[in-house]
Amino acid sequence: MSNVNYFLKLYLNNQIIPYSLNLPITTIGCSAEVNISLPYGKVDSRHCRIEKRVGGQFLIRDLRSSSGTFVNGVRVIEAQLNPGDRIKISDFLFDFTNDEIQLIKKNQPNNLNTFFKTNNSKWQKTLEALPNLARSPYPVLILGPSGSGKELTALAIHENSGRSEGPFICVNCSALAENLIESELFGHAKGSFTGAFSDRKGAFETARGGTLFLDEIGDLSYNLQAKLLRALENREVRAVGSDKVIKTDVRIVSATHQNLFEKINSNTFRSDLFYRINVITITTPSLYERMEDFEDIFYNLCKEAKVRFSIPAIRLLKSHNWPGNIRELKNVVSRASALYEKKTIEEAMIHGLIDFNTKDPNNFPETSLIMSKKANLVKEMEKNMILTRLRANKGNQRKTATDLGMPKSTLNDRIKEYKKELEKMETTLK
Repeated sequence: MSNVNYFLKLYLNNQIIPYSLNLPITTIGCSAEVNISLPYGKVDSRHCRIEKRVGGQFLIRDLRSSSGTFVNGVRVIEAQLNPGDRIKISDFLFDFTNDEIQLIKKNQPNNLNTFFKTNNSKWQKTLEALPNLARSPYPVLILGPSGSGKELTALAIHENSGRSEGPFICVNCSALAENLIESELFGHAKGSFTGAFSDRKGAFETARGGTLFLDEIGDLSYNLQAKLLRALENREVRAVGSDKVIKTDVRIVSATHQNLFEKINSNTFRSDLFYRINVITITTPSLYERMEDFEDIFYNLCKEAKVRFSIPAIRLLKSHNWPGNIRELKNVVSRASALYEKKTIEEAMIHGLIDFNTKDPNNFPETSLIMSKKANLVKEMEKNMILTRLRANKGNQRKTATDLGMPKSTLNDRIKEYKKELEKMETTLK
């Protein structure tokens, strides 16, 4: 097995994955740049490393990780490895043999288990359609408020797709400055800017054969949107400071909590990029919209954090609107675990864990219901724009697609969708 950036799948349950330790140093973490990437659970970007010493000895060294590195149940800073030793990194368990490690267990996180079990009929319909959507090769745009599980949905799409054996690489478009995002996406050549001490692969190249998840794509700068569009249309990228063109092979899944139609109208998001990434749309519901699932999600989070709430305390929590959605609920449970260790959380303690003053609807992120209504309104606007341009161009689809800044294939899909209105238009033209 080659020592490249090796991505371990989420759903490995009983499958044994060997990894040969034939490099002098094998780094383990959640970054796309390490040798063994474990991007789920409490794994740091550079969590630990295994060093191959002269004479065939192996040494494991923790890299100041937040959750620690364990050998045979003991947290270590540095330890010599012997055949049969068991290594634990977050939820991942490995067995060490003479010159390789094998993943023997990866528990599916509780938040994933609960996230995809629902009593909400609307969300259930979306989940039932998810495997079919995942198996298609088309780009997916995931909408929904912050904290509602857009990244988990993207991961589920990857795991149910034909690319599940490949990597799942996530790039948060709002987390880095423009020059760093460009390097993160496309890579850079040594010396291309201050601090570029060596060549670096970008996300497009690292995700080859898998899925590239562009989180918060609405925050991508207008200049980078044009470069991203070229990469998607030409299926090739050029690293910063390099003349070499690299062919890409990735499926794009994007996500945002923003209203991209409003950003298009304000000229801060490109309409041609929007139509390129928005072939399939999924909207994740807010926690407030799926309160039927509150108990299941809440009890699993409590079990994971080893904390207990009284019935009146739970009743009070359910009265909250949860503007931060599942992420906010998880933070409240974690806060309770830290502040009241080994205590039952009573109703009187809840006000110290959560701010109920955020009930003003103006402070809420848009729920998926509101976003859905806006999307329907903009869909009507889009339909009218298409019909207007088709009339002006006397039915010429190629010219209409150019005028609207969308691929002709996308226009064909929209025309099929608006078939009845077009038939009326054709009658008028005659």
